[in-house]
Amino acid sequence: QVQLVESGGELLQTGGSLRLSCAASGRSAFSGYAMGWFRQAPGKEREFVAAISWGGTSTYYADSLKDRFTISRDNAKNAIYLQMNLLKPEDTAVYYCARRAGQYYSGRSYGNQDEYNYWGQGTQVTVSS
Repeated sequence: QVQLVESGGELLQTGGSLRLSCAASGRSAFSGYAMGWFRQAPGKEREFVAAISWGGTSTYYADSLKDRFTISRDNAKNAIYLQMNLLKPEDTAVYYCARRAGQYYSGRSYGNQDEYNYWGQGTQVTVSS
């Protein structure tokens, strides 16, 4: 069974920085799989934030976030991270990590949440003005 556990969410002020982590556990839970971050703000649908290929060589971002957010992975630790800088109140949301379906996926489609079949429980990020 694959488990994804996010951590690092907190309450902070506008302009601050935060690093979220997601740890994967379970048999064959991480190696060879692309991973992604999504977020859901109150009253809104869940949206794509960023994704990273299974080898870590390619990254993908929502256009509005690519200048402030950075996704990375540590395959030795079965973990991915999301570095978020210059945070704004509109970044307030529950942030989810997810594992994309299809081991060793080599395409360029990462933004559709239907492409992900394992999800964490989420971590709350609140940015105050």
